[in-house]
Amino acid sequence: MPQSTETTIAKQREAPGTLAQLIATVPEAALRQPPAPGKWSAVTVLAHLAEAELSASWRYRQMLEHPGVALASFDQEEWARRCDYESWDPHEAIEMFRLLREANLRLLAGLTAEEWQRYGVHSERGRFTVAELALHMVGHDSRHIEQIRRTL
Repeated sequence: MPQSTETTIAKQREAPGTLAQLIATVPEAALRQPPAPGKWSAVTVLAHLAEAELSASWRYRQMLEHPGVALASFDQEEWARRCDYESWDPHEAIEMFRLLREANLRLLAGLTAEEWQRYGVHSERGRFTVAELALHMVGHDSRHIEQIRRTL
């Protein structure tokens, strides 16, 4: 496994624990309070992270099985509304995120150099590899962890 993918895996492994620590002592009412009208609360962000990991799970597997596969985008606001993210239990959202992330990390840890370079073609972002998606998820985690910190 190339060094950059090792670093990516290590950073992905940290996110669930960081989130759990971040909200451990925060009252649930504070987790449900959006920072401003129309903005996401910490609970909404946690649910989004869980479902974004679900989406990444599917994308990794599709790219590995069918290199060059077309990958559809999704409307995160629609998912938040339709899946009622505000009603989620924050600890259950983190647990769902953790379990999906662990499954993805097991998959990624076993990839060959060639498999890291398999790719899909995203409807909005164009061509990207398994390695690029994994790195994208690191940035996604970081942005939302900082968003939760600011919100709290």
